[in-house]
Amino acid sequence: MSDEEIGRGLVRGDEQCLALAHRRWSRLVHTLAARVLGDAREAEDVTQQVFLSAWRGRAGYRPERGPVPAWLVGIARRKTADALTARTRRLDLVAAAGAALQTAVTAQGDPERVLDRIVVTRELARLPRDQRDVLTLAFFGDLTQVQIAHRTGLPLGTVKSHARRGLQRMRRGLAAEG
Repeated sequence: MSDEEIGRGLVRGDEQCLALAHRRWSRLVHTLAARVLGDAREAEDVTQQVFLSAWRGRAGYRPERGPVPAWLVGIARRKTADALTARTRRLDLVAAAGAALQTAVTAQGDPERVLDRIVVTRELARLPRDQRDVLTLAFFGDLTQVQIAHRTGLPLGTVKSHARRGLQRMRRGLAAEG
């Protein structure tokens, strides 16, 4: 069956065309998602979401505007972006929870430590999101750079660069304040 026939079948609601599209192009969708996300399991979820969205939105597919694989790649890009956004939200929640927990623990102790924590938290907030996320996971989550790379899907070298640049920016900011 040709790509055009699969596309027309999808628009008509032919489930066999959906199954055929999945067999032909799920590997392409999965590969694209895995490259962006850096996590095969998360890419599997995105792949399922892409084909589910394609099925639900099949009435909006216009074969004259492009072939089925291009349409699926467009859906995959949006679903991958959604997955990255969700990951960032999860990391922000983890970082906020870790910061709140640490603040509660240190509030019972030395007032100087509490003040230091406030200053450091303010400097962290000034960092770009990637650097802030890495440093928050390192200090509040007590994760190694390898663990951070695994959890975020970032390459280890990128995690190390974000940590180094973030610490340098924090050092300059704290030095400027005296």
